[in-house]
Amino acid sequence: MALLSDRIWTQFSEGLGAAGLRVAGKWNVPLYRATRGRLGGRVGRAPVLLLTTTGRRSGQERTAPVLYLTDGDRHVVIGSNAGNRNAPAWALNLEASPDAAIQVGRRRGRVRARVAQGEERATLWRKMNEQYNGFDHYAGRTDRDIRVFVLERAPW
Repeated sequence: MALLSDRIWTQFSEGLGAAGLRVAGKWNVPLYRATRGRLGGRVGRAPVLLLTTTGRRSGQERTAPVLYLTDGDRHVVIGSNAGNRNAPAWALNLEASPDAAIQVGRRRGRVRARVAQGEERATLWRKMNEQYNGFDHYAGRTDRDIRVFVLERAPW
């Protein structure tokens, strides 16, 4: 099966806007869970995980599908929101409360997030762009600092 190019996916996600991305995410979560990531588990070549954070205002659990990079025994996610003006809610939630849960395919686990800085951020940004090259384009669409999060295993 032919994969759509990263450029097509980038244009598609930009065209959805922030509200469209939220709706697409809400549809993707139950599909991903029901199929353990076989459907909704990739965007082009890039894998997708489900990230469950605690809402910074509501205190309720919120789950979003997010592109990720495996880097050793940790996962890396980028709060690009397709270059929209505001960061995605999950990124703001992680900054307020770094304890979260992930689902990768059928595997689930607890993680603690931290924001990558300096050389580590630059290296992880480059690696993410090698996997899905839309992030540089998204960065060019916004003036905000796009956060790169490192998700490290946390005890249950």
